[in-house]
Amino acid sequence: MGSLMSHPFVLFGRDHLIVLALTFIVPVVLALLTRRSMATVRAARLAFATWLISTWVLWFWMIFDLGWQSPQTLLPMHLCDWATIATIITLLVPNQKTYELAYFWCLCGTLLAMITPDLKSDFPDMRFIIFFAFHGGVVASTLYLTFAARLRPYLSSIPRVIGWTFVYFLAASAVDWAFNVNFGYLRAKPPTATIMSVLAPWPWYIAELAAMAIVLILIFYAPFFIRDRIASPPASD
Repeated sequence: MGSLMSHPFVLFGRDHLIVLALTFIVPVVLALLTRRSMATVRAARLAFATWLISTWVLWFWMIFDLGWQSPQTLLPMHLCDWATIATIITLLVPNQKTYELAYFWCLCGTLLAMITPDLKSDFPDMRFIIFFAFHGGVVASTLYLTFAARLRPYLSSIPRVIGWTFVYFLAASAVDWAFNVNFGYLRAKPPTATIMSVLAPWPWYIAELAAMAIVLILIFYAPFFIRDRIASPPASD
């Protein structure tokens, strides 16, 4: 795979910034072009689902092509994997329960993974392409569902998402212990510079991650809370 011979990843370099911009621009523009027709929205949803599934298949092809088979690379136990599964289900069968998981997990987890990725190689390395095609596709799909399919989180979504995130934490911890791996970065920080680099040493940073997750959930719910308050102001005494 000749594309593996590439430059080291540059955080907030040109290629990184282009990918981040496209992750937001593509779903917004596509939503503006399709949201008036349920048929075109459905077609776009299926296109996003096909993109995510194809990228996931390409990821596994690369793993086997390079001989990287291991529990760490093969088991779908990253939070981004769970976010992807929730996103694909919502794209194929729109529903509130998986959408709210996709929305918060994508924006609180997958988006952060894109901003400070655990990545060593820059474009046009295949690992760069697959990483951002996969993670960017998940975030873009969730944004499209929000802007075009008119799905949204509610206040009742927050405890459900926190509960399922705790389920993920328990599941990832069990898999980490059973296979001596590091899903969820619960056993060690990423080897590359990420947002986790500024956190406390293990195991204290796990509590910081939990607190950060709650703050981010509230931040990403805030636009809907504000809109609801504006649309239905509290009754005066």
